[in-house]
Amino acid sequence: MAAVVGIVLALGAVYAFTTGVEATGPVLFLGSLLMGLGAALCFTGLFMLQPNESAILTLFGKYIGTDRSEGLRWAFPLYVKRRLSLRARNFNAPTLKVNDKRGNPVEISAAIVWRVRDTAQAVFEVDDFERYVSIQAEAALRHLAAQYAYDEGEDLSAGETTLRAGMDAVVDALKCELQERFEAAGVQVLDAKLTHLAYAPEIAQVMLRRQQAEAIISARAKIVHGAVSMVETALKGLSERGIVELDDERKAAMVSNLLVVLCSDKETQPIVNTGTLYN
Repeated sequence: MAAVVGIVLALGAVYAFTTGVEATGPVLFLGSLLMGLGAALCFTGLFMLQPNESAILTLFGKYIGTDRSEGLRWAFPLYVKRRLSLRARNFNAPTLKVNDKRGNPVEISAAIVWRVRDTAQAVFEVDDFERYVSIQAEAALRHLAAQYAYDEGEDLSAGETTLRAGMDAVVDALKCELQERFEAAGVQVLDAKLTHLAYAPEIAQVMLRRQQAEAIISARAKIVHGAVSMVETALKGLSERGIVELDDERKAAMVSNLLVVLCSDKETQPIVNTGTLYN
């Protein structure tokens, strides 16, 4: 609307000026100047906003408001207009070396999706909201890593959340902490995900050997448990069917042989006993 009014006033000013010069009429000449001034005011107040873009309006240092409507807009020409994007932005936090709950050094990084929610807070409450986001995101990651252990262990209570196993809970906690820290800058957290999580290089090999040892112990425990069940089933079947009568000593020898066969890592070599257990 302001553009149309400006064009009409500009055309009217040109027409009045031309007519006033030819007729040497001071009234028309003065009218042309006023219409030209009005057209200039209309044109200088025009500005363009793209989708998801806003303009912060200030007058002599006083905040007037924020225009969020897209398209060709008009505001009072003396207003200072500062454009600010409302689109979603990505922040890839650098890989940080921090200590987990146990004090072990770990490397952690995250990708954070955020956008400006309150334009006045983003511009006037903090000095540089983009730098504020980056610093607070790193601080939140350091605090998060110190609250959880990297992996499960005997020193942790049953079902306790860890960085590696409880990824969903850790991410939810990260989002909540980021939102609390970003609130002062009028920034909204849309999403946050851990992009890197590992032990620091100086202890990575030691922790790998520890994990391998725990895996071997767990596998051995399952093998022994299965072998004992199989031996028990075999002895019970022999006894119920009456295939052979075994005293305690023969049962002990049979159990020992079966456990060696079932729990051994290598192939066993059978030995045929042509005598008896006692000769």
